[in-house]
Amino acid sequence: MAMIKELWAFMRTRKKYWLWPIFVVMALLGVLLVLAQGSAVAPFIYTLF
Repeated sequence: MAMIKELWAFMRTRKKYWLWPIFVVMALLGVLLVLAQGSAVAPFIYTLF
């Protein structure tokens, strides 16, 4: 949680708000990869790609 706070403080002080969507997409892809590892959701995720 501290990393997210530091990241938000960095983006707020440096006016780098355009980075936020990139981090959100990367986080969603990370969650998607974790779900695809070994769950019942895996066949449905593979059909997306």
